[in-house]
Amino acid sequence: MAFTFFFRDAQTLELAIDDALPAMRGRAFIHVWDAGCAHGPEPYTLAILLRERMADCVFNNLQIHATDIDSSFAPTVTGGVFGEQEVRRVPPQILKRYFRPTANPGFVEVVPELRARVTFSHHDMLSLRPIREGLSLIVCKNVLLHFEEAQRIEVLRMFHRALQPDGIVVMEHTQKLPDVLASSFQQIAPYAQVYRRVEPAFVEHQVEKDLPDRHGIRRVEVIRDESKCHCLDSRLVRQ
Repeated sequence: MAFTFFFRDAQTLELAIDDALPAMRGRAFIHVWDAGCAHGPEPYTLAILLRERMADCVFNNLQIHATDIDSSFAPTVTGGVFGEQEVRRVPPQILKRYFRPTANPGFVEVVPELRARVTFSHHDMLSLRPIREGLSLIVCKNVLLHFEEAQRIEVLRMFHRALQPDGIVVMEHTQKLPDVLASSFQQIAPYAQVYRRVEPAFVEHQVEKDLPDRHGIRRVEVIRDESKCHCLDSRLVRQ
């Protein structure tokens, strides 16, 4: 289970949420997946940032699915109890609004309104089975860097399938989108690894196919679509 803390990369999370909000407001039920949630600060941070931006009726339709490969979530995590040192980065006004002192000195508790919106469960991303489909937002930070390149590609393809149209995925700032997936996601800001799901583009202007023959000559067929008129141009290319 990886280590994280409250409001880590908050600016990136805010960017992703603000971009996803218009589509969220139009849905009867809103599902967010925190894939690789560690010991809890990240999904509760997401709940806070979303609560700050949502009306009561919209927030009550939200469910944050917090998952991790390590299924040993302590009762303090699922109960939203954290040491005061763990919340030291939380802005004071947010701390006052969404945390309460506990009977145990030195600890605070996330308010029930937020805890009701977060569920914790075990999940292995390399199973390539999403927690569910129709997701508005997927946050996956500090996880993909532990995978091989081929595994990262397959996990991101799984995320693409699980997202609703125009859904958003957030990755660690050090994790660049693999080139092979450039047509499946659109980066929404050049300084953040935040991507919007798009349908893979169909390249109309040119499609090339290699057609080698037994004489060592490669024929390249270039199919062009110009004004809906298809023309076939065949060229012989010596290898």
